[in-house]
Amino acid sequence: MSGRGVCLLVQPIHPSGVAVLEEAELTVRQASAASMDVVAREVGDAVAAITRNAGFDRAAMAAAARLAVLGNHGTGYDPVDVAYAAEIGLPIVYTPFANVQSVAEQAIAQMMALAKRTRECDRAVRQGRFDFRYARDFHELAGKTLLVCGFGKIGRRTAEIARLAFGMRVLVHSPSVDAAEIAAAGCVPVADLDAALAEADIVSLHQRLTPRTRGLFDAARLARMKPGAVLVNTARGALIEPVALIAAVESGRLRGAAMDVFETEPLPADHPYTRCDGILLSPHTGGATEEALERTAVETARQVVDVLAGRRPEFLIDPTVWTRRRVPAIA
Repeated sequence: MSGRGVCLLVQPIHPSGVAVLEEAELTVRQASAASMDVVAREVGDAVAAITRNAGFDRAAMAAAARLAVLGNHGTGYDPVDVAYAAEIGLPIVYTPFANVQSVAEQAIAQMMALAKRTRECDRAVRQGRFDFRYARDFHELAGKTLLVCGFGKIGRRTAEIARLAFGMRVLVHSPSVDAAEIAAAGCVPVADLDAALAEADIVSLHQRLTPRTRGLFDAARLARMKPGAVLVNTARGALIEPVALIAAVESGRLRGAAMDVFETEPLPADHPYTRCDGILLSPHTGGATEEALERTAVETARQVVDVLAGRRPEFLIDPTVWTRRRVPAIA
């Protein structure tokens, strides 16, 4: 072990982030698996840990008596037991800005792929069906109405790109954001989600997963969407009820859907989504661009080092923990 202790990586991070940790004289060790039972067995001697979408549960925290800081690689942290971390005085740093551009671009790319039938066009050419170009099933984004659900950093950037680059009319449903703030961003605030769904050609989800938003898009809500609309999800898989989404797509009520996130990841090979050709699937790659991965890893690592050095980091999930945090047990 180095002089400053071990940082356990639950999942791999960009080498630039590893370099920041090693420059701070931490020994960087990769967990042998990202499951919490394995992490709980391997985290005991670590003074720091960094996790991505695998999260960090109560059992892992309870097994980490020396842990002085947890790095959450990204902006979403629902798989982390934040409440227990606060109870034991464990600071959790995160990166609310690092992947904003990449995820917003992913949302726009999914919209375009569904509007232009990109997958189907590729398939047609490979199968010798060049006359697919006469299908009259291709659309522009320009002039369409986009409903953004959740006006955090990614939702705002997605709305901005849609409005400025494509001339889309952007509705925003975000109960936690003041209507005047939404209007100042050039968007139309809507309090009634169901009424807005009837107007939107495309719905893009950017909400955190909470008890209120879990299963928000169930059969009843999907039925309120405009016929022929598209649903795009780069936020959290559990916002949508899978059986209901498949039914809405296969019935033709929705033109299609795109899912970059899933309640269980990796998505099981036999999941019903994999048998629904009208749903565009990607393996949680919204924030996986080289640029975003490097920014996120470096920002997470720097904040981990800050905490271990006694410096208040820039982004704490629960800032109240700082004044009663654990003291780093560094040799």
